[in-house]
Amino acid sequence: MADADLTSPLLSSDHIVVTVHSSASAAPSANPFRALGCDDELSVPPPVTVDPFRNDTAAIEGIYEYVKTVVCLPLAVLRLVLFGLCLAVGYVATKVALEGWKDKENPMPKWRCRVMWITRLCARCILFSFGYQWIKRKGRPAPREVAPIIVSNHVSYIEPIFYFYELFATIVASESHDSIPYVGTIIRAMQVIYVNRFVQSSRRQAIREIKRRASCDRFPRVLLFPEGTTTNGRNLISFQLGAFIPGYPIQPVIVRYPHVHFDQSWGNVSLGKLMFRMFTQFHNFFEVEYLPVISPLDDKETAVHFRERTSRAIATAMNAVQTGHSYGDIMLHMKAQEAKQENPSSFMVEMTKVESLFHISSTEAVDFLAKFLAMHPDPSGRVQYHDFLRVLRLKACPQSAKIFAFIDVEKSGTITFRQFLYGSAHVMTQPGFHQACEEAFAGCGGAVKAFIVEQEFRDFIQPSSPSWNEDEAHNLFMLFDDNNDGRIDKDDFLSCLRRNPLLIAFFIPQPQQKGLDVNEVIEIV
Repeated sequence: MADADLTSPLLSSDHIVVTVHSSASAAPSANPFRALGCDDELSVPPPVTVDPFRNDTAAIEGIYEYVKTVVCLPLAVLRLVLFGLCLAVGYVATKVALEGWKDKENPMPKWRCRVMWITRLCARCILFSFGYQWIKRKGRPAPREVAPIIVSNHVSYIEPIFYFYELFATIVASESHDSIPYVGTIIRAMQVIYVNRFVQSSRRQAIREIKRRASCDRFPRVLLFPEGTTTNGRNLISFQLGAFIPGYPIQPVIVRYPHVHFDQSWGNVSLGKLMFRMFTQFHNFFEVEYLPVISPLDDKETAVHFRERTSRAIATAMNAVQTGHSYGDIMLHMKAQEAKQENPSSFMVEMTKVESLFHISSTEAVDFLAKFLAMHPDPSGRVQYHDFLRVLRLKACPQSAKIFAFIDVEKSGTITFRQFLYGSAHVMTQPGFHQACEEAFAGCGGAVKAFIVEQEFRDFIQPSSPSWNEDEAHNLFMLFDDNNDGRIDKDDFLSCLRRNPLLIAFFIPQPQQKGLDVNEVIEIV
């Protein structure tokens, strides 16, 4: 090789050709909802292993229980007769006490309250008929002027009967209780405060009424079950705020049902079956513990903090754990049970936490569950990719795969209801979701008229679904076209996206990242 000086060129030829081999272009974001502000990683907490509603002895099990049930059948007949007799006498006494009383806004007159003592004694006899011959008490009720509000955990239908006999308190109950034969009349004599848990105005009115009655010593105590439903008594679920907003001192009360062979909690057992099991026991144990009164720390303490202190005191005395479940989880459980799911409890999601995170109602969660159940989950409660596509009217394509992968946080190729709900709610509650829906409708043609037609719909989603044919695009269009008139108005469009928020991925621009073309040639002269 010849020697080269500093002025000699390093390359002898006029130019060189460099071929750059690239396996693929730089991949775009795998998060189809990034434009809305969603993080790349969806956070879904693991499911809790505790079921606070499950009755441990829902069925009669063991030779001892079968023999005892048969032996106690004659006793059950006598108890049933006593129950019916006491209910009838109490009903008549209540009708007498209520006869001619029109002013329901003020406390019941004393002579009428004295007549109600007949019904209260009948209530104690009813407890006797259910096998509660004696009731263990710990502590004492605080005077009404010290603690005008009482809160208690709720395990069975036994506690309201006991509190009616023991305290003759005003209870806060669902409006549906008023229509129960015989019982509805007795409840009215307690000057019950009715509330519809699903109507915000009804909840606000109930809180105002609680405050009004708690402030007047002539009214009886106000009794609330802040859990809003019955549990198995081994755990607490989340407390509603109604008892704590008025800001009056509260006396917590704990009820326990010690047992060996028969769990007396209502749980997932029918009322008739639970009554039969109670009638066929020699004795049912029932304990009531009155805890020290808890007062607001000062005028600045929030109802939330007051609730936390009270629930913590009850959980500590029960030696129990408080979960994030609520009545909404009961609704989910019932929906899964109606669908004949093998393990309905696996569809509970701790609705209090979901509502706090995403501000969606229990009714909306049940609607999401109905859609998930239409995907035919397997016995373990998981849904496959192809069933996910079928229900959402999608075709297998890169965008569909990204949507599924976004909520498949375990990367198992299947999703659970918890993942589906968290993913859908997370997308729906993004700050840019509503604006993206509005812009999508305008982009499809809604900016110039009040509706969009199928061709406009198909043209708009084509960039995110280039491989779809007309039939596949039509299938998705029909999901939006509720009344099958060949057009989608704005309300239908927005409503469909709210029910199916994951579909917004097909209507928002997807960020693209440019990369080197495969086998690109670069010439250096």
